[in-house]
Amino acid sequence: MKIIKNGNHRLFQNDQETAQLVSEMLLDLEQHGLDAVRKYSKKFDDWAPENFELSASQVNKIFETLPKQLVDDTDFCQGNVRRFAQAQLKTLLPLETEIRPGVILGHKHIPVNSVGSYIPGGRYPMFGSAQMSIIPAKVAGVKEVIACTPPVKGEGYFPATINAMKKAGADRIFILGGVPALALMAFGLGGVKPVDILCGAGNKFVAEAKRQLFGRCGIDLLAGPTEIAIIADDSADPALVACDLLGQAEHDPNSGVYLICLSDDFAYRTIVELEKQLAVLPTRDIAALSWRDNGIVHVAENADEAIALSDDYAPEHLELHVEAQDYFTKHLTNYGSLFIGEETTVAYGDKSIGTNHILPTSRAARYTGGVWVGKFLKTVTYQRMTPAASREVGAVTERQCNVERMLAHAITARVRVERYA
Repeated sequence: MKIIKNGNHRLFQNDQETAQLVSEMLLDLEQHGLDAVRKYSKKFDDWAPENFELSASQVNKIFETLPKQLVDDTDFCQGNVRRFAQAQLKTLLPLETEIRPGVILGHKHIPVNSVGSYIPGGRYPMFGSAQMSIIPAKVAGVKEVIACTPPVKGEGYFPATINAMKKAGADRIFILGGVPALALMAFGLGGVKPVDILCGAGNKFVAEAKRQLFGRCGIDLLAGPTEIAIIADDSADPALVACDLLGQAEHDPNSGVYLICLSDDFAYRTIVELEKQLAVLPTRDIAALSWRDNGIVHVAENADEAIALSDDYAPEHLELHVEAQDYFTKHLTNYGSLFIGEETTVAYGDKSIGTNHILPTSRAARYTGGVWVGKFLKTVTYQRMTPAASREVGAVTERQCNVERMLAHAITARVRVERYA
C-alpha cells in the first residue's frame, strides 16, 4: 500500500465538554419540562412559539405553498423507500419448530408502539431524511411516529420538510430542534407519551443526547460526520470519481473522504480533477476543509489489499468504480451501504433510490448496518410443550439447577416432573 494523501481516519470522538453540556441540559429538561424546552429553543434557534406542534390546518396550508414538481419528486422518492421497506418486511417471517417430540419453539416479530423521528436541519434543510426514519417505522407497523425538525432560525419551518414528514406518515409534527426535541420525545413532554425508539441523524449534540438517552428508550444508531470511500481501478473515470468524493465533502468540514486506487497514475489524475472541480464548486468553503483535513488517497497493490483497506476504514458509504464488481461485492464486509458501478452514486441513496441513508459511521459498520424496517421490530421468542415433554425436560433442568445451586429454580422443574408423572 502506498500513501498519496493521508488525512484523519474517522473515529468516534469522546467529547467530554459536549457530554457534560448535554447531560446538564437533559437533567434540566426532565425536571422543568416545556419551560426548559422553550428556554433552550429560544436560546439556540430564536424560536419559542405558544405551541411547538403544527396543527392539521397549518400542515394543509403548507401543502398549498409548494410547487407541484417538488411534491411529485418527493412522492417519487418516498415511493421507492416504501417499496423497498415493504420488500424487506416480507423477508421477516415468523418461525415455529418442534425441536424434539412435544417441544415447540418459535419467534415472532412485534413492532414497537412509538418512534421519535428527528429530521435534521442545520446547514442544509435535509427534508429527504424524513422518509428514512418514518416510512420504515410505519411499514413495520408502528402505531405512532412523533417527528421533530428544527426551525429555520427565527422564521419557523422549511415547507418541503413538513410535506415530507406528513407524506411519510408522521402522526404528530413538532418544530423543535436539537437536545430539547429528543428530550420532548424521550421524556414525554407537552402531551407526548415517551417514545420507544429515537431515530434520525443530527449534529454532535443530537448524537450525544441519543447516547445518554439509550436505555431509557432505544436508539437507531450513533452517527458521526458522514463518510465516503471509493475503490477505483484504471477503468474508472477520474473526473466522475472526483465529483463523487466532493459530493460528500460538502456535508461538513469533518466529512471523511477516502479514495483507494490501484495505480499511482489514477490517483494523481483524480487529485488533479478534484482540485479543478473544487475551485468552482459552490460549496467549496466546506468541501475544501473536508478534503484538506480528512482526505485520504491510498494506492493498493491489488484487489485484496484494496478490500482490506476499505474494510478497516468501514465507511458509511462505499462506491465501486471497478471492472471486477462481483469480486469486490462478494469479499467486502464492512460498509453501511454499497454503490456498485458508476451508474449509481451516494446522492441516489441519500435522496431517491429507496435504500436508507441513516447509516453507521466512525467504523461502526464493523458491527451494524443502517436503519431498516427491522430496526422497529422486536423479535421475541415463545415456547410450548406437552406434559410428556415437560416431564423429560424437567428432569434434566432440575439436575442442572442443582449443580448451579439455584434450588428454587430446581423446584419449579421438579414439581412439573411430579405433576406429569
